[in-house]
Amino acid sequence: MGMRKFALITTSIVVIAAVAIYLLIPKNMEDRPEEERAVKVDSVSEILKNDQISMEEKARRLVAQMNDKEKIGQLVMYTPTDQADEFSRRMIEEYFVGSALLNRHIQSAAKNAEFTNQLQTWAAKSRLGIPMFISGDMEYGAAQRVPEEATVLPRQMAIGATRNVEHAEQAARLTAIEAKAMGFHWSYSPVADVNSNLHNPVIGVRSFGENTKLVTDMTIAEVKGYQAEGVISSAKHFPGHGDTGFDTHSTLAKVSYSAEELRRVHLPPFQAAIDQGIESIMTSHIIIESIDPVLPATLSKKVLTGLLREEMGFDGMIVTDAMVMEAISKNWGAGEAAVMAINAGADIIMANGSATDQIDTLDSLYKALQDGKIEKRRVDESVERILKYKIKMNLFDHRLVDVENATNVVGNDEHWRISKQIAQDSITLVKNENVLPFDPKSEEKTLVVSVAYASFIGEAVSKASQGEVFTVQVAPASGEPLNVNTPAINRAVEQSKQADRIIVFTQSDREIPQGQIDLVNALIATGKPVVTVSLGNPANILGYPNTKAYLSTYALDNWYWMTPVPVSWEAAVQVIFGAKPIGKLPVTISEDYPEGFGLSYP
Repeated sequence: MGMRKFALITTSIVVIAAVAIYLLIPKNMEDRPEEERAVKVDSVSEILKNDQISMEEKARRLVAQMNDKEKIGQLVMYTPTDQADEFSRRMIEEYFVGSALLNRHIQSAAKNAEFTNQLQTWAAKSRLGIPMFISGDMEYGAAQRVPEEATVLPRQMAIGATRNVEHAEQAARLTAIEAKAMGFHWSYSPVADVNSNLHNPVIGVRSFGENTKLVTDMTIAEVKGYQAEGVISSAKHFPGHGDTGFDTHSTLAKVSYSAEELRRVHLPPFQAAIDQGIESIMTSHIIIESIDPVLPATLSKKVLTGLLREEMGFDGMIVTDAMVMEAISKNWGAGEAAVMAINAGADIIMANGSATDQIDTLDSLYKALQDGKIEKRRVDESVERILKYKIKMNLFDHRLVDVENATNVVGNDEHWRISKQIAQDSITLVKNENVLPFDPKSEEKTLVVSVAYASFIGEAVSKASQGEVFTVQVAPASGEPLNVNTPAINRAVEQSKQADRIIVFTQSDREIPQGQIDLVNALIATGKPVVTVSLGNPANILGYPNTKAYLSTYALDNWYWMTPVPVSWEAAVQVIFGAKPIGKLPVTISEDYPEGFGLSYP
């Protein structure tokens, strides 16, 4: 009995000791809940303040502190609503998203600054307090995000028409200054696409033009401008979206030109941007058959890793274009496509669409990482690259902006002066058979006819001339493809009876619609002096070759109802009434109107 009792006591002691040892020894990291695996060895501040290590090493040490959910968050750029609401709080506090794409219009610079400050405040409260990148499309300035207050800049094709690289650098610097004041760190500009297809429905006046050297020079200038002001720029849409006949917002496009043509025509602007040290490049959702005949660039390892990383030497951040665009979402779905893009070599997935779509992107990436469908090394590589830039930009210490300063900086008088000068230098006089300039001091009555923004253009004409001005809007211009029906044409012709001279504004993003052609021809048939002005594609003159006076403004793209550039049509009005035109065509319209062509006044 004594021996049995002794054995029982001995066994109990051994069991207790074993349990104690088990509890004292850390579990295998893989046996712990994922969220507990990242052990904070150093504090974030200790890592960042260590001057003995490089930015790259700081980024690596930060990544070592992160759990998988935090890492996946850094790979996703979410799209908030127009306010810091519960959706944004959840995305930042629960999903740890590392970037935000602001794609709504905000009413003021102050509101935008307050918005970004709140996002950063939520991010600061997270376990590691990693700041966010705040980004946005700002191809024609911060006004693309804050149209009521920020300076509106001419479109890139207008800047190309100036032939002045200083204007490109000025435009980028001005954009960066205003964007930075409102809390932005990243502008999706410049558009480095060489617009070699006049019928391209999505690039058009967003490109500097068709001349590869011109596009390259302008791209370099814009990158320099952004870098000078400490804002990330993003050359897009790699490896070139300028020769597509379809809009990837609605369908998957392919280009069949040779690899030689790709390297000769489309890649030089991107290579120049890389050589200039650009921080990011945005992918396109098009299939480049000569590189990968199956997958669009965004999802292709051959394009992103093989071509962009290995052949062209890019070591910055690769960000996808919007994954909700139907070229991607219709064929793969946002979640599956996100996994494919990361495996292809992308660093940041631009998630947009509904809240469900965006959360699905995060969940799909996280699950893929847990299931081994994305390698941990591939994720760590991208997160390290992202954090390196956040450290380089000192975002950990300077994540908030001064709201009052934003109001003072955005849309100031000097910025508007620069914008108006660029616009004035861009207006291209393509044809003039003794019609222009109109006499600004004449009491003659002027009729302004336009497919869009007729009343606004009429105001500009009223400021430039002494005679009475009246306007006719011949299309609803509320988002539909712009065209003109017979009753509208008849109304314009009837109004022309009161006028001594006529200015008619047309717009298209590819071939001009027949209704607009009929409108112009009907007004020319009145026998009165008629000036025709292109608001979009400069090739509109091919639809009405009998016009005697024609100017190009490059003022509207295919989202004309959302993205007008009034400084450009206002500059055209100034040219109509005597300001000297100096712009040159950035694209070839025909043999009669080649790239580089442009008239002036004696």
